[in-house]
Amino acid sequence: METSFDFWTIGMDGVQAMVAEVGDTTEVFDTVVGAPKSKTLPGSNHEKYIPFGNDDQLPYEMKRLIDGDEVTAQCLNFNVTALYGAGVYTGEDDAQAEQWISRQALPMYVLDQATDMQLYYFAVSVVILSADGKQINRLVHKEAPYCRLAEADKFGKIPFVYYANWHGSAPKPEEIEKIPLLDMRDPLGDLKVRMGLDVDPKTGRMRPPTRERKFAVVSRFPTAGCQYYPVPYWSSILRGGSYDEKRLISVGKRAKLRNHTSVKYLVEVQNDYYSRICQEEGLTDPEKIQERVRREKENIRKFLSGLENSDKVWVSKYYISPDGHEQRDIRINVIDGKKEGGEWAEDIQAAANTICFAFGVHPNMVGAVPGKAQTNNSGSDKRELYTMKQALLKPMKDILLTALRLCFAYNGFRGTPTLPMIQLTTLDEHRDAKITQS
Repeated sequence: METSFDFWTIGMDGVQAMVAEVGDTTEVFDTVVGAPKSKTLPGSNHEKYIPFGNDDQLPYEMKRLIDGDEVTAQCLNFNVTALYGAGVYTGEDDAQAEQWISRQALPMYVLDQATDMQLYYFAVSVVILSADGKQINRLVHKEAPYCRLAEADKFGKIPFVYYANWHGSAPKPEEIEKIPLLDMRDPLGDLKVRMGLDVDPKTGRMRPPTRERKFAVVSRFPTAGCQYYPVPYWSSILRGGSYDEKRLISVGKRAKLRNHTSVKYLVEVQNDYYSRICQEEGLTDPEKIQERVRREKENIRKFLSGLENSDKVWVSKYYISPDGHEQRDIRINVIDGKKEGGEWAEDIQAAANTICFAFGVHPNMVGAVPGKAQTNNSGSDKRELYTMKQALLKPMKDILLTALRLCFAYNGFRGTPTLPMIQLTTLDEHRDAKITQS
């Protein structure tokens, strides 16, 4: 008996095309070692600035990569909120300080600073002084991707921050905001010297007050060998290849699901079955025969796929040929198909764990590994993990608050701004959380 099949094949072109979308990120950070090369500032003949990456597009690429993966995006969000803690706390009642804080949109400012600090390992603030220079009136966040540092002088001091949109191409000269940068090692002392309030340590004399009323403050988390832009420790997932591994698995799995069809039934039809149907119905017109065959195939498909046909019985003729073989008009075979992409479950779990490790986040805290692995920690364990995470962020908190503490000291406010920890408690204490000073 000859058996006919209606089938199709799926090639690998689609899979390969989708996998090709995942670029190589191992060389994203191309300025880790060696002296950075400066560029001439647009519209200037002598001012130099340091590009952020060899092509000056590194911060935008970093943001794109972080946003492009569920685990990295959530790890960043977790670290930002953990760094924020319970929000700004000054420690002492000061009416002037409270009034000043109410005009600064401080929660948004701190969250902006925390985001840049976690993503780029540095954040830029601008302090704006009063007309007489006796008080700082405003504290403003400047997005790190839009900031470029001027080339350092012979003493290693960076004089300016250039603020503009550097995405895609260099900005026009009139679009660049040039902001004097306070000494990163002692911004408060530098500001007092510039405003004629303190002795210049270089000369031992008071300087006449500057007319400038706007200054930049860079809060920078140090990384080894980086004079200008830090290289975040989380970026090891790019150079080490873990990011690419997870993306390749995710894209490959998606491509496989899109390009492969799960077949539940294999229907074998005896070669002259359709001919006999047409003969029994007296069909001789070729077009009508073709239409009848198409309709019969559709009837079989609807019977197998229709929900309303569940538990119904299919009746098919069969007979024994002279040679003793069983012959059937239609044979329906059930295909036991496995779930596509399940073979990568362990690999994607390992890649997600590595990414979380690089961000200093336990996978269970961000739900990076769904399923049974999520039940490995009790509520007490997670509470301790969260507490430990906040404690480890203490150095970054101190650096992040550099500009805010400068404002408090310069304005003569009482208290010292801090970002207290949130100490989660047990239900036995009849409350969910308490604030703990770090």
